[in-house]
Amino acid sequence: MMLRRGFILFLPRLAGLLVVACCSVSIVYMLACTPKGDNQQLALPRVHSPTAKEGYEAILQEQEEQHRNYIVSLKKQIAQLKAELQGRSKQLKNVQEQYPDPLDIRLDHSNPEKAQANLLAFLHSQIDKAEVHSGIKLSTEYAAVPFESFTLQKVYQLETGLTRHPEEKPVRKDKRDELIEVIELAVGSLNNPERDGNAKHRVYTASDFIEGIYRTEKDKGTLYELTFKGDAKHQFKKIVLFRPFGPVMKVKNENVNMADTLINVIVPLAKRASKFRQFMQNFREMGIRQDGRIHLTVVYFGKEQMKEVKSILENTSKSANFKNFTFIQLNEEFSRGKGLDIGARFWKGNNVVLFFCDVDIYFTAEFLNSCRLNTQPGKKVFYPVLFSQYNPSIIYGHHDSIPPLEQQLIIKKETGFWRDFGFGMTCQYRSDFLNIGGFDLDIKGWGGEDVHLYRKYLHSNLIVIRTPVRGLFHLWHEKQCPDELTPEQYKMCMQSKAMNEASHGQLGMLVFKQEIETHLHRQKLSSKKT
Repeated sequence: MMLRRGFILFLPRLAGLLVVACCSVSIVYMLACTPKGDNQQLALPRVHSPTAKEGYEAILQEQEEQHRNYIVSLKKQIAQLKAELQGRSKQLKNVQEQYPDPLDIRLDHSNPEKAQANLLAFLHSQIDKAEVHSGIKLSTEYAAVPFESFTLQKVYQLETGLTRHPEEKPVRKDKRDELIEVIELAVGSLNNPERDGNAKHRVYTASDFIEGIYRTEKDKGTLYELTFKGDAKHQFKKIVLFRPFGPVMKVKNENVNMADTLINVIVPLAKRASKFRQFMQNFREMGIRQDGRIHLTVVYFGKEQMKEVKSILENTSKSANFKNFTFIQLNEEFSRGKGLDIGARFWKGNNVVLFFCDVDIYFTAEFLNSCRLNTQPGKKVFYPVLFSQYNPSIIYGHHDSIPPLEQQLIIKKETGFWRDFGFGMTCQYRSDFLNIGGFDLDIKGWGGEDVHLYRKYLHSNLIVIRTPVRGLFHLWHEKQCPDELTPEQYKMCMQSKAMNEASHGQLGMLVFKQEIETHLHRQKLSSKKT
């Protein structure tokens, strides 16, 4: 109740600040566009100079260009503020309708000064809580929130994963817009004509920006520190901005019943009978015994090892009393996309959750629940980031034996990595898959079809849930680099193979194995002498 009252008290402050901010920017614009006084004279060339006319024109053109750029920047900021004000006003109206105030408190439009003061007090309290003016004591070195740095073109980030690079252009539009907005606000602050009264000052532009750093404290806001060129060679201008977060708002509170939600696991397959046997052991334990609300569709290409695969499937059916499976056989070249597409369209029952899976995937019963909870027909599709296992022979090479598979499935940097470049394992309702158009059936073999489908969903109105999950693993298998590859392709293939073999530290141990053994040998000799 206290949080609710606090939020209601916050509403008038927000509206008042937005109104005052829009008015302030309008005043700045009017001042910026007012013609200069007579006391601000241009540095004109001498009257009798043969280049006097050209000099006048050059100076006037330069001044006009500077003011034009400045006016365009201010107009853009005003337009953004007006749009934000309209959006916030609509949002405030919706919130008022959704959360009626039991104390009958409403936005006091008759006293905007008070509303502004209250909102500014809240925003300053957010800044005071954050690590802006002074540092805070941290328990360990891991508790520090790192900054990311940026220029006009690049962002330099610590958390890179396997697809993000230490240096890259912002891919997401919201991140690009965020940094552009911050730079423009800083430029506007530097160009504020009220800062020195009527004194003459230079006009700053984005080209004067050198670099910035920023970081986000999740419960307080985002801090930006931007550095610009100063008036002399070794002088700089520094602007510190803070984007405070508002109170938490409840959007939805609902009960979700997944008791009758069936998952159809679709596996395309060609040969690989031994891998299928391992897959069915996992499927029997997690899918049949622990979950129970599951169907399996196997789409098999060709005839080689087909009898063995069918035998494994039938034996599991008999021993586990499991009848919810479909076996589809195609006499053609393997195509993962076509196999999944045929498996999805073959289903004749009610709308069902489809889990596109590979034979070298291990999943838990908890993941199946995540699959259900993160999909919603016509609303959400689920693209989990799975954990990819390193080569067990390298990881456990110093052990007497490799532990059982279940004991290998540990999420640590020594055992594997988040496969954030893969989009093949996904959950979505069959209706959404059909409405989006399914797979591109022109793609043959492995790869490509998953990214194509992923982009379709990104371009639709559906929400794409993309997140690491703890219950989905890609089991290690050896990567083959065919001899027919070109030298450059073979090199890239080997680099990919190394990335999937072990961590950086473990590969280093292999490279320096001889030096390590020599050191151990010397240590033993020295201990014997003593």
